[in-house]
Amino acid sequence: MPLRPVDDRDRALLREATLGNLNWSGERISEAEFDATPELAHYATRFDARRDFGFVDEVADVEADDADDCRPLGVAWVIFLPADDPGYGYVADDVPEFSINVIAEARGRGVGARLVDAVVAEAERRGIRAISLSVEDGNHAQRLYERAGFVAVGRNGGSDTLLLELA
Repeated sequence: MPLRPVDDRDRALLREATLGNLNWSGERISEAEFDATPELAHYATRFDARRDFGFVDEVADVEADDADDCRPLGVAWVIFLPADDPGYGYVADDVPEFSINVIAEARGRGVGARLVDAVVAEAERRGIRAISLSVEDGNHAQRLYERAGFVAVGRNGGSDTLLLELA
């Protein structure tokens, strides 16, 4: 199936993906804590399809009643967060922060690379100069980011801020 664009109706998916990213090494943040912490929740709540963008990789849900129902395998998106409400990978107001989440059973099958490529291509099409992200030490996704060309530009505690220059 082709990737579909993330839209404002995907806030629940972005919330679930962000929670998955925060809990990549085991549950550290509960849903209630997430919802009560604006600097975490803003990755989903501040998404605005007029400015931010991303893609969902889906597969037909064979267990669904409706033949058109799909199940997400992964989602990747960028969101512009300002200096007064920065993300963990904040670099500058004109550099959106990248997030990606692929469900466990789809990892290692190219879903992540496909989503990264789609977001990067769209960012280039829009004339965006760079994309940033934050990745914790030990997170297996760091290899995906490095293969895509992201490089470390900062460090905060046990996380690197990575940047991909585009323009």
